[in-house]
Amino acid sequence: MPSKTRAIVATSIGNMLEWYDFTVYALFAGYIAGNFFPGDDPNTRLLKTFLVFGLGFVVRPLGAVLIGNFGDRSGRKAALTLTILLMAAGTGIIALSPTYASIGIGAPLLLLLGRVLQGFSAGGEVGGATAYLLESAEPAQRGRVASWLEASMGMANILGALAAFTVTASLSTQEIQSWGWRIPFLFGLLIAPVGLYLRRTLDETQAFQAEASRRAELHADRRVPLVEIFREHGRSLFVGFCVAVLWAVSVYVLMIFLPTYVQRPDTFNFSAKQAFGASLIGNIPFVIGCVWFGSLSDRIGRRRSLFLSAALLLVLVLPLFIWLKADPSLTTLITVQCIVCLLVASFVGVAPAALSEIFPTSVRSTGTSLVYNGAFTLFGGFAPMILTWLTQRSGGSIYSPAWYVMMAACVALMAIPFLGSRSASMAATRDYPIATNEP
Repeated sequence: MPSKTRAIVATSIGNMLEWYDFTVYALFAGYIAGNFFPGDDPNTRLLKTFLVFGLGFVVRPLGAVLIGNFGDRSGRKAALTLTILLMAAGTGIIALSPTYASIGIGAPLLLLLGRVLQGFSAGGEVGGATAYLLESAEPAQRGRVASWLEASMGMANILGALAAFTVTASLSTQEIQSWGWRIPFLFGLLIAPVGLYLRRTLDETQAFQAEASRRAELHADRRVPLVEIFREHGRSLFVGFCVAVLWAVSVYVLMIFLPTYVQRPDTFNFSAKQAFGASLIGNIPFVIGCVWFGSLSDRIGRRRSLFLSAALLLVLVLPLFIWLKADPSLTTLITVQCIVCLLVASFVGVAPAALSEIFPTSVRSTGTSLVYNGAFTLFGGFAPMILTWLTQRSGGSIYSPAWYVMMAACVALMAIPFLGSRSASMAATRDYPIATNEP
């Protein structure tokens, strides 16, 4: 396998496993609730299951800080190996944990441990993987190569949906409740050794090796990337965070929340089969779009690509919701889902390279992890609460998700023009050139 292809596969497979676990946990939440939480009220059990799920978001910033620091001090390869080991451990705990009927309170505690390990590893995954992809690619292809990170999210969604469909089509409800829900997690566990092998056989990036040599010459091995990034790169952190807000909101609302939202009787009243089928179809253009738009940004520049994408999300999301309300047919739902997935791809396919480029090699993993996980924790993980508040404030408007995306687009549009070149800081740190391709 060529080194560039190996780098893409090895780094993307961890991100795919992260989102795959995210998907199957949500799809099988009802079965997990029945196995890990006592009580007669299914809604209360489900609420506790999603509370555990949400706690995985809370530890992501901690993972971003600790694993990001580790990656900037010890190397991209070491960080990527650590994250996939932690991710596999979390998945294995969930897949193999005894039920509440077997060990009592220990069961939900084990479930929580699995989610905490997954969330912690996910916190450091994106920063390390993006840094490795960016530093491994040719300057003129960094947008395309880094876009595979988000394309793998679409692949994970497709894989998760297919796993759920296979299990539910092959087993009875009783069999799924008893043991069948574990199968998708066990399948995810089988992916982990492949990713671990590929990551352990990667070569460290030249950019990191050059930075490590520079630190050794200056006797600066005891530097703390977290302190350095807040002291010297606060502006980049703030700008990157504002851009990442739309990254988090567009993914969470339009790709994860929307298929569930359109099923509610007080919104669009689609069946689960229709909603998840449309979502599955929409992930296909998403995967293709991520790579295409990432490649486009190599030619026209990151800022221009992101600005056009954010502007399109601002002006098109609400009309798409209005169209779906006016014609709530399956054909319209599939069309709308495909369009919104392409719109999301046009932004998130470019965002990894754009946000990683604003930080120098010395703090790239830490900086990217912080802006990504900060935005996803505050504006992704808390999206249901925020959307509930928006719905109440707007008198029960079914267009609240669209307004939320539009607000995030406004924030990003104000920040994107400040994603400038780092030529001065690159010279100061002897960084390998990072092409912004701005005209």
